[in-house]
Amino acid sequence: MSLLRLENINTFYGGIHALKGVTLEVNEGEIVTLIGSNGAGKSTTLKTISGQVKPKSGTILYNGKDITNTPPHVTAFDGIAHVPEGRRIFPRLTVKENLEMGAFSVKDRKVIEERMERVFHYFPKIKERLHQKGGTMSGGEQQMLAIGRALMMQPKLLMLDEPSMGLAPIIVEQIFEIIHELNEEGMTILLVEQNAFQALQIAHRGYVIQTGEIVMTGPGQELLVNEQVREAYLA
Repeated sequence: MSLLRLENINTFYGGIHALKGVTLEVNEGEIVTLIGSNGAGKSTTLKTISGQVKPKSGTILYNGKDITNTPPHVTAFDGIAHVPEGRRIFPRLTVKENLEMGAFSVKDRKVIEERMERVFHYFPKIKERLHQKGGTMSGGEQQMLAIGRALMMQPKLLMLDEPSMGLAPIIVEQIFEIIHELNEEGMTILLVEQNAFQALQIAHRGYVIQTGEIVMTGPGQELLVNEQVREAYLA
């Protein structure tokens, strides 16, 4: 069943045509990855879905509902969690305060604590840093915190923008293991990632975007061995 569908989305930054008729679909329970080079339109796609950028034309359907011009706080309430490129945690707030910001709409303290314990299950290091300011942690720990904050929303759709960027290989492995575990437990994930090899290994399906256009799509394992994809993104 389709959870998210973009139909012929055109997004502009001023006179720059950033997304050119993008159509893609994410089915419930899938990991779908969007790969492409810098400036291809990957981050713009996620920003358009979450409402940070408004498309000029096209339709975004989420759970059968048209959310094309829905503002970000409403898409968040609807269950779309967006972990942006560069993590964007609150550096002066503690880890605990950052996590609580992810559950801003929840009034029941017991529910917040239960969700926090779930985050600690995936990221035990975060629990060790609970009262540490977010900005003083390592890049890998900040990425874990950013994902943890998104999980505090209990999203139906988790959108991750370049979760491996700037991280040591061993931390990248851990992050991708957790993404896979979240999906195994039923979470739907839309993953934007320059590390095409890692992304396609865990993705059910993938889309290749070039200069704002989807140029190829298919099962993750098929794209992984596709000659064009290998030459462009896996060499």
